[in-house]
Parts: sequence; C-alpha cells; structure tokens
Amino acid sequence: MTSRPRIGEDLDAFLSANAPGDVAGVLSALAKASLPLVHLIRRGRLAGALDAAVGPAHDGFGQRALDLFADEAFVNGLKGAGARGVVSEERADPVAIDADGTLLVAIDPLDGSSNIDANIAIGTFFSVLDAPQGELQAALFLQPGLNQRAAGFVIYGPHVAFVFTTGAGVCIATLDPDAKAYRISSVGVKIPTDSREFAINASNSRHWPEPVRAYVEDCLEGNEGPRGRNFDMRWVASTVADVYRILARGGVYLYPEDSREGYEHGRLRLIYEANPVAFLIEEAGGAAIDGFHRILEVKPTSIHGRTPLIFGSKDKVERVAHYYSEGSASQRAPLFGKRGLLRR
Repeated sequence: MTSRPRIGEDLDAFLSANAPGDVAGVLSALAKASLPLVHLIRRGRLAGALDAAVGPAHDGFGQRALDLFADEAFVNGLKGAGARGVVSEERADPVAIDADGTLLVAIDPLDGSSNIDANIAIGTFFSVLDAPQGELQAALFLQPGLNQRAAGFVIYGPHVAFVFTTGAGVCIATLDPDAKAYRISSVGVKIPTDSREFAINASNSRHWPEPVRAYVEDCLEGNEGPRGRNFDMRWVASTVADVYRILARGGVYLYPEDSREGYEHGRLRLIYEANPVAFLIEEAGGAAIDGFHRILEVKPTSIHGRTPLIFGSKDKVERVAHYYSEGSASQRAPLFGKRGLLRR
C-alpha cells in the first residue's frame, strides 16, 4: 500500500491512494453498483418475491428474480469504468462494455441465491483481469488466477462488506448505512490459524472421494482420533458467507468433486468464484486447491468451467492435500484402511 490507511476512510479515497488507477475505477464502480442491490435485499418481501423462479439460465439451472436484478445492476454499473467486457454467471457469452477499456471483469452477481427466502447472507464475487489485445471474445477471459489484478466479494449480511485485494493484502470496507457509502474497516486481514472449524455438506458424504471422507472422519473422531482434538462442522450453502467466516475465524472449506452426475469436476465456477476466493485467501495467508493443484495456477478451458475448491488456513489445506496425494496412490493405502464411519 502506498499510503497509511485510516479506519473509517472513504473507500474511493482509499482506492485512489492505494490501487492503480484503472483497477481503482473498476473496484469503485463495483462497490457503487452493489448499493441498489443492498437496498432491495434489505426490503425483503416488501420488495416482492425476490426468490421467484424466472426460468432457466444458459446452463439449464433455474434463475431467480434477484439473480437477474443483480446481473443488470453490475453490468450497467461498470459502464464508463474502464472494463472492456464482462463475463457473468447469468449470461452465456461475454458482454462488451467500454471499447477502449483495459480490464476484464468476471462476476457471479448473486452467490447463494437459493438462500434468498431464508434471510441468510448472500453475496457477489468478482475477478479483475487485464484485457489482452483483440476482439472481445470468451478466450480473452481464459487466464489463470495468477493473472488477476484484483478480486473480491460483497457480502449482504447483518452488515454489508466489500472485501477486496489488489495483491497487497486483504482489505474490508463496511457499508455505512447512514451515509450509504463504504468505509475502510479492516486492512491486512490474516486468517487465524487456531480454528477447529471445517465446512462441508455432510449430506453428500456417500458421494465424496476417499481422501475427503478420510479427512472428515478424522475430524469427527475428535479427541480420540488421529487429530487429537474436537472440531465443529459448519455449512452455510452460500460460499461468500463461508469465505467471510474463514477470513474472520479460520478453518477450512471443502467443496470437492464427487460421484454424482454433473459434480465430477466440482461445482463452483473457476473464473468468477474459485479464482477470486483463492486470490483473497492466499493474500490473507491461507491456501486454496482443487485437491491436487493450486487453484490460481489452473488454466481455465471455458468461461463457465467448474472446479472442486478447498480453501482456508494453510496448514489445514496442506493436510487435505496430503490426504489426496496419499489416496491417489491407492484407495487401499494404509491411510484409509481402517475407516468405516462414512463409508457406504
């Protein structure tokens, strides 16, 4: 960072002093574009049926009314901010924005939309890349996460926060509801290392790969198991809420590939979910993998391609990676030989 940040400083002023001009413009635009969405979410049912199904998306899965509102808000909000084009989870193809823009934005406008009706935290993920020369097309977005100029998310919870990195640490700006402006509330965020929490959807245990089942079983055995300590399990089903919790409290999040149809390559989108998460987590001292590979080094093959995602405190992610490396040698290796609690 080029200047000493002050807690309570206006986000735009902070970005102007601490981020490259082109990146600062895009981040500022994303923050401002979130404000109409914040207003709508906080009105709840008074704003209508935000969770109403409005038809299938490009991949055949259902869209909700708030998904489409969020998509329009961010795409329109980026106009004039220096983004040449946008890839959104809600659209099959890239959208041209500013012809002379120097950046690309990949975005999941509304993460966790299945939780709209339950009043659980939902959010927006975004990734910012340099725009290579050439006509705007999907191939320009197929860059590994290491190329990200900035990344982050907005979380719409009990308080609203804009969490971001430009490669110089993780910062959080909290929305001041009176001023309707984001103000810096944390800088240099680091993931705690002493957490005893792990997050996974245990209802899918019969479908998990053996390394994940082995890791979770060791956690569940608590003080009597090989980990020698008790653990708590968490699962919000809004990835953005799990990321925020891990930044605040540590732990590990696991959304592995599994044996169900359509889940063989994981479920989260690499470009606009896993990559921004991985960038943030690494900048906060953690790690993010797909089981075998560092997420940020994975080369995307399609703009909506999926990936397994395991992230959190570095030591815990490294332990999961060890289970994968041991299990890949043989599913009957000694590491897995005596486990039975989660076996089918």
